[in-house]
Amino acid sequence: MKFLVVDDSLTMRRIIKNSLQKLGFADVSEASNGLEALEEIGKGGINIVLTDWNMPEMDGMTFVTKLRQQDAQIPILMITTNAAKEDVLEAFKAGISDYIIKPFTPEVLKEKIEGVLKG
Repeated sequence: MKFLVVDDSLTMRRIIKNSLQKLGFADVSEASNGLEALEEIGKGGINIVLTDWNMPEMDGMTFVTKLRQQDAQIPILMITTNAAKEDVLEAFKAGISDYIIKPFTPEVLKEKIEGVLKG
């Protein structure tokens, strides 16, 4: 199982990556924005994406929309500080699989990953 963590904050990418490793997921790639993420996905092998919303170059919503045009199946978890109900609904309409609001615990991350992998 290969994960792609997309966040403009190096610190947040490290936190998510470390949390994934503690949960037993060692194969993790990183990207600092949606453009880099699409390039990484283009290389193949990514099974699940965890993305931030607010990023330079290409934000999370644009990234999700473009990814859904290429791949309708890959699970996408949006991890963000945007907690407004309208934002959450917009993200689901764009095609995310689930939503995590920062800050989060490893337990929440595990629960959300298990949920999206079960379909």
